[in-house]
Amino acid sequence: MIILGQIAAFIVQCGRSVLQGRTLYWAWLGFLAVIITLGIVTYIHQFNVGLISTRMRDQVSWGFYIGNFTFLVGVAAAAVMLVIPAYVYNWKPIKEVVILGEMLAISAIVMAELFVTVDVGRPDRLWHLIPGLGTLNLPTSLLAWDVVALSFYLLLNVAIVTYMLFSLHRGVKPNMAVFVPLVLISIPAAICIHTVTAFLYNGFPAREFWNSAILAPRFLASAFCSGPAVLVVLMQSLRKFTRFDIPNEAIFKIAELMAYAMFVNLFLLGAEVFKEYYSDTEHLNHMLYMFTGLEGSTAIVPWMWISVFCSVAAFAIFLIPGARTNIPTLNIGCVLIFIGVYLEKGMGLVIPGMTPDTLGEIYEYSPSGSELLISLGILGLGSLIMTLLVKISIPIMLDE
Repeated sequence: MIILGQIAAFIVQCGRSVLQGRTLYWAWLGFLAVIITLGIVTYIHQFNVGLISTRMRDQVSWGFYIGNFTFLVGVAAAAVMLVIPAYVYNWKPIKEVVILGEMLAISAIVMAELFVTVDVGRPDRLWHLIPGLGTLNLPTSLLAWDVVALSFYLLLNVAIVTYMLFSLHRGVKPNMAVFVPLVLISIPAAICIHTVTAFLYNGFPAREFWNSAILAPRFLASAFCSGPAVLVVLMQSLRKFTRFDIPNEAIFKIAELMAYAMFVNLFLLGAEVFKEYYSDTEHLNHMLYMFTGLEGSTAIVPWMWISVFCSVAAFAIFLIPGARTNIPTLNIGCVLIFIGVYLEKGMGLVIPGMTPDTLGEIYEYSPSGSELLISLGILGLGSLIMTLLVKISIPIMLDE
């Protein structure tokens, strides 16, 4: 009975935290509510008329939705960049902010799964993937492995966040015999979610652009850049608008790790470009479509060069210690990394992989207004989840 009372008090405290805030907080929630509602209304229209409301066609059957899904899985894996220095190397300054990485992972996984849901023409049939009710086709189906990996990672992060906040709410420190193993398990789990996502692309032998052994390492390297870029900006925002003290030492350490990850990401991209151009086979067509255009089709070319410019410029900023430890240039670098990786691992991965298609036909895809509004609604929902998690956790962690 005592534990039930503590759970009830914890839930009440969470609700109280969510319902208290300044004008800026309520204005932000109102803005998110508007774009979420707009996304829901647009999705209802898409559901009624079908995927014809998008610009996806037989030639390009994966588009903006799956590009966002792939990118967000990488963002979800970013918690590893906090967990490893904090609990593997026992670096104390970053331990206090590990919980932020876990909360970001929760919101990113929810958004990623919603992007898959809106990409499916008949989402009412997704129950077939629920263990016990449907048939997952393990171990032969890569989609089944992706469902298991993402679901396990989501539940693991929910367990970590809930256990830590509930313990602090009760006025006791989390039991390290329970908490540390959960956190350490999140390291291979984070690597698995992006590796399995890469294998989903690898599993299409007819799509030679994705048929690369280094696709999974590229996914992980880019994830360890983009996700921490979000965390760095988030930590500065929390430091500005709350009493949650996050030392510069922790932020600068993350920036240093991002520099290493960005180098690996650019190196692997360069290796892939060299392989395609030097071998000069038919497979080069996909790379040509990305960077120079193919048969007069150049819609994606400017975006790819923007991605390259942003990534290289960000790497130059983070490579210089004085630049990455200067807050203004650090933030510029984070924005550049986010844009560069988003374009590369979003549209820059999905669209060139399907253009030209397996019959050599070129279809110039670009997201429709419906796709953009629905995507905006999903991003709004993820931002709402992250906002509420932070609003609940900060008073508890500050013992307020």
